[in-house]
Amino acid sequence: MSHTLESGLVLDDIGVSMDGHVAIVELQRPPNNFVDVDLLGNLATALEALDRDPQCRSVVLAAAGKHFCAGGNLKQRLETEARGEKFVPAKRHPYKEARRLMATRKPIVAAVHGAAIGAGLGLAVFPDFRVTCKEARFSANFTAIGFFPGFGLTVTLPRLVGHQQARWLMLTGKRITGEEAHAIGLADRLVPQDEVRPVAIEMARELAKAAPLSVQATREALNAELLLAFRAATERESFEQNWLRETQDYKEGVEASAARRDANFTGT
Repeated sequence: MSHTLESGLVLDDIGVSMDGHVAIVELQRPPNNFVDVDLLGNLATALEALDRDPQCRSVVLAAAGKHFCAGGNLKQRLETEARGEKFVPAKRHPYKEARRLMATRKPIVAAVHGAAIGAGLGLAVFPDFRVTCKEARFSANFTAIGFFPGFGLTVTLPRLVGHQQARWLMLTGKRITGEEAHAIGLADRLVPQDEVRPVAIEMARELAKAAPLSVQATREALNAELLLAFRAATERESFEQNWLRETQDYKEGVEASAARRDANFTGT
């Protein structure tokens, strides 16, 4: 059933409904659910509102369309510059919104179908648990486009899959299947594609059965160290991304990705 957030709050590209004590928060930019600062901010606002809603005890983060989140829209900058216009980044920084997401208090289960790429992988990783399917694809593709890993992945990904697995995924930009993600601990459950969201909801119901204040206090303790590390990581990521964004390799990487060809990096 539909659920209205406090004071009739309506958020662009974010849907919220309730199933008992489980909130289902849906990204609604199909088919790719490309992420930007507005989407991150609206998602954080929705989760913060649910933190204040006593009816909500757990959250499922899902997505409409073909993909969970295919990352940022790399073509947007190319199209802007092709028109002879200067690409102007958003005034709000996406990592400020990402920190808001990390600081929310209710446990979250991500229902990951299709692609979770780049920043989309960051969105898949920040929840407490993940349900996926063999058709899903996961990639920290930043080095493959001449960029630096973002969304705190330099700390969140190693905590999930171990330092060596994370090192390989981030240094190569390798894309892995849902089956591979499950095998290395990136996903908690591997199910048929049409069961991804129902199983995520079942997991969230299990979380909702426990005493809510106890769950939130325990989760806060488990996340305390991670939140500090996440803040430090996003500050470093922002610095590294700022200078890499001006390199020829980044321009080549974005163009190659948009054209679906191998990039010809020169180290400049």
